[in-house]
Amino acid sequence: MTFLRALASASSFLVIGTLAACAPASLAGEVTPVAVAGERPALSEIDFLTDPRSHEGSSTALLERAEISAPSAAPPQQLPVSFMSQELGDPLDVTITSTDRVMALDMSGSLAATVWALGFGEHLVARDISTTFPGVEDLPVVTGSGHAISPETVLALRPDLIITDGTIGPLDVVLQLREAGITVVFIRETPGLSAPAALARSVATVLGAPEAGEQLAGELTSRINEVSRTVSEKVSALGADPLRMVFLYLRGGNGIYYLFGEESGSGDLIEALGGIDVATETGWTGLRPMTDEALIQANPEVILVMSGGLESVGGAAALVEAKPAIGLTPAGQSLRFVEMADSQVLSFGPRTPEVIDALARAIYAPE
Repeated sequence: MTFLRALASASSFLVIGTLAACAPASLAGEVTPVAVAGERPALSEIDFLTDPRSHEGSSTALLERAEISAPSAAPPQQLPVSFMSQELGDPLDVTITSTDRVMALDMSGSLAATVWALGFGEHLVARDISTTFPGVEDLPVVTGSGHAISPETVLALRPDLIITDGTIGPLDVVLQLREAGITVVFIRETPGLSAPAALARSVATVLGAPEAGEQLAGELTSRINEVSRTVSEKVSALGADPLRMVFLYLRGGNGIYYLFGEESGSGDLIEALGGIDVATETGWTGLRPMTDEALIQANPEVILVMSGGLESVGGAAALVEAKPAIGLTPAGQSLRFVEMADSQVLSFGPRTPEVIDALARAIYAPE
């Protein structure tokens, strides 16, 4: 089970439970776009903290801009396409004959972002609740706050194709949409810094434009390597030991506290940020419920969190008060939490280079 499917099972699908006959209430509300930083100097030009270990207080990682770059026109397509859908069970050979009306739905919004980055944004007829970048504001939302899909809303929009990864559901509802005649394709890529390129190739293949996928994959790989190299050089120049970091998933309302381990992609991200991933160091796999012993053993100096998660527990100080074991770690003692929007930080889509850039600023040059 990959990280996102595990996360959906552990938290989001607790909210899904059973779907009501009507659309979830959250579908009717407007989704507020996340904040951005605006124009700023290049990462290579800013000064990192002389001693990042001594910094106190929380910080927020912000993308410079919300827009996702895309070609001015959709690339040429060749349809029909045969694609091996990555089902929960055995792979299924699916034939795609039309992409005029597409829904790309997942927990992080990375599928829709990839469709957009490939130049097929005008083909999207709906969005999930995590898809909030400029250009999709007017698209109807077909998933609720628990990533529960509304079948009635989907069917009313008459999509030709649904691309998903199993993190929205329930799965039975998605399969019922296939039975209703909609082409459904599952794309599952292992989370990490190689995922954006792999996702670009897979989504482009489904859309009948593999050349566009190769081009986008190459661009993303180059940009990820470039920003990672910049961070590495600047951190090395500090001459200090790497910061010990861990990713903590929080949902205070549900009492969910998970440490991210291998297979979540957080290790790749922390390595790109010049840190030591505690999960990799201790051999954690998947999602691990946070225990006092595990956290104290990890002894992180920086704790990465999703903004929505930190908000759900009342902020950094409230979290340390509620979970005293966190206060026994260097990160807890200095309230050294770095937060980023839920739909961005581990999405591993076309904005991954900007995510690394934003997190590096929040860790090494907080404002």
